[in-house]
Amino acid sequence: MWVTSMPQVWDEEGVAKGSVVTPAPATALLGSLAGWMSRAVEPPAPRPCGTEGGPPVTATRLRLRDGRHLAYCESGVPKEEARFKVVFSHGFTGSREDSVRASQIRYRTTQGHMASAKLAPPTYPASKNETWPAPEPAGAMELLTTAPMLNCAAKRAGGSALGPLAGALGSWIARAVVPPPPPPRICGSPGGPPVAAPRVRLRDGRHLAYAESGVRKEDARYKVVFSHGFTGSRLDSVRPSPEVAEELGVYMVGFDRAGYGESDPNPNRSVKSAALDVEELADALGLGPKFYVIGISLGCHAVWGALKYIPERIAGAAMMAPVVNYWWPGFPTDLAAEVYNKQEVGDQWALRVSHHAPSILHWWMEQSWLPTSTVMAGTTPLPNKRDAEIRKNMKADGSFQKKMDLATQQGIHESYYRDMMVMFGKWEFDPMSLPKPPCPVHIWQGDEDGLVPVVLQRYLVSRLSWANYHELPGTGHFLSAVPGLGDTVLRTIFG
Repeated sequence: MWVTSMPQVWDEEGVAKGSVVTPAPATALLGSLAGWMSRAVEPPAPRPCGTEGGPPVTATRLRLRDGRHLAYCESGVPKEEARFKVVFSHGFTGSREDSVRASQIRYRTTQGHMASAKLAPPTYPASKNETWPAPEPAGAMELLTTAPMLNCAAKRAGGSALGPLAGALGSWIARAVVPPPPPPRICGSPGGPPVAAPRVRLRDGRHLAYAESGVRKEDARYKVVFSHGFTGSRLDSVRPSPEVAEELGVYMVGFDRAGYGESDPNPNRSVKSAALDVEELADALGLGPKFYVIGISLGCHAVWGALKYIPERIAGAAMMAPVVNYWWPGFPTDLAAEVYNKQEVGDQWALRVSHHAPSILHWWMEQSWLPTSTVMAGTTPLPNKRDAEIRKNMKADGSFQKKMDLATQQGIHESYYRDMMVMFGKWEFDPMSLPKPPCPVHIWQGDEDGLVPVVLQRYLVSRLSWANYHELPGTGHFLSAVPGLGDTVLRTIFG
């Protein structure tokens, strides 16, 4: 998941919690995509002024250190008499003759001298056979991501023209230039991974793979559907002790979310489809008219979806370190932007593309020269010592890679990348606008979570008077690894 610095956690929660996603980042995305296209599609050669076949030079010009010329014109009082000297940069379709159009009286009163320049391209190819020098990607992106005007948060309630524009451009590029993601390798199909887990068949023909734990379903007092996190699988759970699960009478079923593990991909995945998958799984397994749902990290979008779309089926809900979407309208723009901008640059870009141009996400994430998620790379800084140690050990013993291989065996696009597009894309509702559900809801959050910003979680629950919030001091993102917490979660929701 993705968050404050898009960590790359790879256990049942491996999610990075993000940052403030504001439409402003779309401007940077647009600039980067345009720069990429300028290298991929050769523009017509320019006709420099003063060259053979080019326009004549009629304006005053000065020669720069790199050999280029800038044409300019002056206005206002004579430069020698001026108290204030101004350089004016014209707008799109403008020229050196533009200015702020101050009256001559005002010029004289303030004694201002203004020089307006008409900017030229940095260099010119000598012939059509030469190519324009490729811009330096890292330098251009650094400029875009640090420019104050591009970093500030735009109003999300009414939307920004740049967000849709970037999305439209991304979609066009995806169709015209970017190759489509490779087709998934469906489990049980020729050339695909084998089917080893029990599965249920859904109404649309897809299969969901699942794994059961706790007491026998027939003996259970409480039946729970568990939604795993980013990089997770059906084998994940809150890790309660067998004794507590037996004492309380808890049956739990985890499932591979669509496209993960051995569950068939869903090209139409959404928050709603995740909730309906939970409902269909419960019905196929005979869990009754009401059941409990627990989600962890990015997998909590299925819990939010259940509270929105099937609240009458939910007996109780719990979310552990739930990932947030920085574009949820309920977040104050300034707060979301502040947190978002604290992320690693690659994580900011991964979220931007996920939200504004999901159609090119697969291509973007596969380009080594572009900034991408540190969560995927497993390099996100983790402030909590336990989290950092867990990830270090998982990498050392190979379980980090093994977990990734299992999750993505049908294709990384249908698992990880679709997760990003759903979680950080455009939701049909804002969780902070949900009415009080007909069941208790609990949220657990560590105050040292390096993937999900605690400050945003606190704000979210402040808007939901009906949510029971449990903040854990000195705790990070991997809550299922916290000793005894699994037992506490079960005792709390079934108390």
